[in-house]
Amino acid sequence: MSIYKMKSFKSSYIDISAAVLHIIAMILMLMDHLWATLFPAQDWLTCAGRLAFPIFAFMTVEGYFYTHNLKKYIFRLFLFALLSEVPFDLMYGGTWFYPVHQNVIWTFLLGILGIHLIEIARKNQKRWAYLLVAILVAIMGMLLGTICMVDYYGAGVLTVLGFYFFRGRKWWCLLGQFLTLYWINVELLGGLMYPVQLFGVKFEFCQQGLALLALIPIWLYRGRQGYHSKLFQYSCYAFYPVHMLVLVLILSLCFH
Repeated sequence: MSIYKMKSFKSSYIDISAAVLHIIAMILMLMDHLWATLFPAQDWLTCAGRLAFPIFAFMTVEGYFYTHNLKKYIFRLFLFALLSEVPFDLMYGGTWFYPVHQNVIWTFLLGILGIHLIEIARKNQKRWAYLLVAILVAIMGMLLGTICMVDYYGAGVLTVLGFYFFRGRKWWCLLGQFLTLYWINVELLGGLMYPVQLFGVKFEFCQQGLALLALIPIWLYRGRQGYHSKLFQYSCYAFYPVHMLVLVLILSLCFH
């Protein structure tokens, strides 16, 4: 095969940039929150929204490896976790202070802190010590996520760690991502089941299992950043608390 044909073949790949992946995840999250606030009868919105969290979890891990300043990255997550808590509490609890459920950025923050501990062990310790630290971090991450009642609880932290453990494009990495998402979303989280009949065979599928479809855009991402600017970066962060405040305002105007 000539060099020209090889280049042409490679260019024919669908290649989703990090910027596009963020936009897709934000749209899916908005759809889920529209269901949670204004359109609770439209189940298709929350079905689509199941794809948002895995994409955000994946991009959080990518952010860890691509950031130029880890301290600033962690600080941004912490800052927007704080800024998002009141809008999140208003949307899900109907009150300014709702201690039994924390917003999803806390989930990502716990995941990133866990990854950093594992990376320190990987770089400075023997393999057995690294594996021990990885196991302990996974257990502690799940416990902390559950005790602190962050969004998706311990399962959410495990999702972030799963994308870290199986980061890459080798076949075993992709298989690991698939099996991790299946175990977390279908076996661990479970939830609402939909009856389906296909070719005369009746069975049920788990709504949360639709999260596995998030692997399609994730696998189409090949490390390209795409459009980037400080404005776009902070707009992506700000979208989370701002859109929740807007939905709460619309909800209060329409139903009060």
